[in-house]
Amino acid sequence: MHSFTTAGAIAAAVAILPSVSAHGHVQGIMANGKYTPNTTPNWIYGTKPVSPGWYAKDQDNGFVAPDSYGSPDIICHKEATPGANSVEVAAGSKMTLFWDTWPVSHHGPVTDYLARCPGDCTAVDKTRLNFFPIDKVGLLDGSVNPGNWASDTLIANNNSWTVTIPADLAPGYFVLRHEIIGLHSAGNANGAQSYPQCINVHITGSGTKRPCDSGAPCAKGTALYKATDAGILINIYQSLSSYTIPGPAVWSGWTKSKRFSQIWKA
Repeated sequence: MHSFTTAGAIAAAVAILPSVSAHGHVQGIMANGKYTPNTTPNWIYGTKPVSPGWYAKDQDNGFVAPDSYGSPDIICHKEATPGANSVEVAAGSKMTLFWDTWPVSHHGPVTDYLARCPGDCTAVDKTRLNFFPIDKVGLLDGSVNPGNWASDTLIANNNSWTVTIPADLAPGYFVLRHEIIGLHSAGNANGAQSYPQCINVHITGSGTKRPCDSGAPCAKGTALYKATDAGILINIYQSLSSYTIPGPAVWSGWTKSKRFSQIWKA
């Protein structure tokens, strides 16, 4: 579940760091009171960093287009391979993701998925991961186009996003798939822009729930969206009374997550 709180001094400090280009990426993570630098697109240019973020070929800070939703690139970005370690986070606690920047014009939803790994995620086959959403926020106010979106909240919070890890989850190693979908050109076929970011997390605690083993709406990364989904092919430059966030519904086994339904009504 997302927390609408400012991220504090660390978010402000991260926000002033230089960015690679107009689009963004997650450059840091705060969990269990500890800040961890994330893998950035610059990883390819020198000594490969040992970090929890996945290593993607997104050096242009670019996006994955709808015509690639059936390819492995949509899972964790272009040609992504697993991170080298994990961020530890307690179930029931908050985790903040710091983007280096995000364009004001790129309005759209912010979503967070988890997928349990059979091991520590450092060598996992991404195409075998089953993802379930723990947080999905889309349109907040559609009365005046292009509307007020989750991405606008992220920008207002110094380019940061805070998500709560479900308290009932059985401990283990997971891939957190955090994503912004830019809808500024989504009125055209193949115009939506997906920016998936994957981070290995080690969730601790005493929970017992395993969503994908108990009927949760889990899906492979390549089956999360279709190019023709209502939340992918949409003209946001009109008054909107509702917006259907792409992908499966938020896991209802975590009672707090019912606050954010798959359709966010403005």
